[in-house]
Amino acid sequence: MTVEKPDILVPNRFLDFGMGFYTTVHKTQAMNFAQKVVHRRKTGTPTINIYELEEESAFKVCSALRFKPNPDHDWLDFVTANRNGEYVGDRFDIVIGPVANDDVYRTIGLYMANILTRDQAIVALKVRELFMQIVFTREKALAHLRFAGKEELS
Repeated sequence: MTVEKPDILVPNRFLDFGMGFYTTVHKTQAMNFAQKVVHRRKTGTPTINIYELEEESAFKVCSALRFKPNPDHDWLDFVTANRNGEYVGDRFDIVIGPVANDDVYRTIGLYMANILTRDQAIVALKVRELFMQIVFTREKALAHLRFAGKEELS
């Protein structure tokens, strides 16, 4: 669907970086997600929404948590706590870091089930190509995001 005015909605499940408006800088990731949403809902046209971020003003007034492009212990702990609904640390306006997509989530699931150790999970995650996501968790962060257009996929 087209989302000209992003909003922070309460999700129906626990997500990587908690509640927020999720975006990615990787077009393939956006295409895959748009197709999954249409498949799951059994209606609509896969649509990529394109946004521009006023970075200078956003990062001047918003708090941000930035993870490295490759998974590390801090990222794994943060994602695991959020996916379990147990995160109680600082809340940031913007969170940037790798996406725990369905393939990655299997590894995280094995870690959460104590089948993999923390170090084993990190090693397993580093062999995958992870795409970056930018999550806007508060309205004041969304105020710096501008809708720039859309691309419908066939």
